[in-house]
Amino acid sequence: MASLTSSSWLHLLLLLVAMGTFAAAGGSGNPTAGFQKVQLADGDFQVQSPYNVPESQRFEYRNGVRTFWVHRNDKPFNTATHTNPRSEVRLRGHDYSSGVWQFQGYGYVPSGTSGVSVMQIHNEEGAAHSTVLMLHVYDGVLRFYSGAAVEANIYDRWFRLNVMHDVGASTVAVYVDGEHRFSTGVTPSKSYYFKFGVYMQHHDQSSCMESRWTNVTLYTKHY
Repeated sequence: MASLTSSSWLHLLLLLVAMGTFAAAGGSGNPTAGFQKVQLADGDFQVQSPYNVPESQRFEYRNGVRTFWVHRNDKPFNTATHTNPRSEVRLRGHDYSSGVWQFQGYGYVPSGTSGVSVMQIHNEEGAAHSTVLMLHVYDGVLRFYSGAAVEANIYDRWFRLNVMHDVGASTVAVYVDGEHRFSTGVTPSKSYYFKFGVYMQHHDQSSCMESRWTNVTLYTKHY
């Protein structure tokens, strides 16, 4: 998996076409308007993958695209945790506790992937709740956790995802391809950080789960 085959080149071409379309159309608006871009270094993208196999067997970064995949029977990312299998990035060095923060990335979920989180806003370690937002994929539908549908027909296409977190208001909002899709109030915590990739959930899992991401960016603004 994840070798640069002719199919991979096709995916890259589709990504370039999609990004050009997004830039030209702009959706119904620009969710990042008024925000300041956060500079991310390569070292800010901390990969977490099953501890019993080499990282290269569950993650690849090539031509600007990060590809994550995990198997249903994989181990956790370290021996001290009993959490589900994952292959994902934790954006480190940019934890936040105030203001409005926004994640933007171009994602791709191949058909068949199910029962997995592809993006989350995580609380600080030791918090009463682990997250304030998780976006799961079940049978081609992107959902807020296992509940409200955020976007149907997410499979086999590049999409632009924007997730906005207003810390003071304790709200999150999700945009897909520039269109507002979902908003809700969330339980506040002390601090937060972003993650993306694949993290197996507790039902309807496929035997292998995969997502691909490129042009991941953070934005922020203060009151």
